Amino acid sequence: MKGKRHTTEEKIRALREADGGKPIREVCQERSLSGATYHRWPQQFGRMGLDEAKRLKELERENSELKKMLAESLLKNRVLEAVCEKKL
Repeated sequence: MKGKRHTTEEKIRALREADGGKPIREVCQERSLSGATYHRWPQQFGRMGLDEAKRLKELERENSELKKMLAESLLKNRVLEAVCEKKL
């Protein structure tokens, strides 16, 4: 059974709560996390702030869109090359 997926913002908020002095066990209980899950997050997000996380998410989305556009462009080029070869 897969567990709940937490957003990047939720992960960073949990990390900041614990950094603020709240016990990790309490943070985990409130968010229904295992200790192992919580302790894996600092490696991924370290000292990243919420603004940085939002910017990272936006950049990842933009990167994904650009990759799709490039793939479509390459496909069009291949089709055009194939058509040109057949005419010659």
